[in-house]
Amino acid sequence: MTSSDYKYMIEGMSADLAELLSREYDMNIVEALDVLYNSETYAKLTDTRTGLYFQSPGYVYSFLKAEMTTGKLA
Repeated sequence: MTSSDYKYMIEGMSADLAELLSREYDMNIVEALDVLYNSETYAKLTDTRTGLYFQSPGYVYSFLKAEMTTGKLA
């Protein structure tokens, strides 16, 4: 895969995660993106070696929710 392929998949996942945050936590999209972009989950998502970009949004969201609840990535 090319770097633009990774970028496309990560951007799509980010949009899905922000939407999930927005719905569940009653955030506007700017707040949801701020939470996402400042999370350890997002750092892992953008590290192509983890393969998280290739997982389902629900799976990755479970890590983000756990991080928000505990303050750290499980």
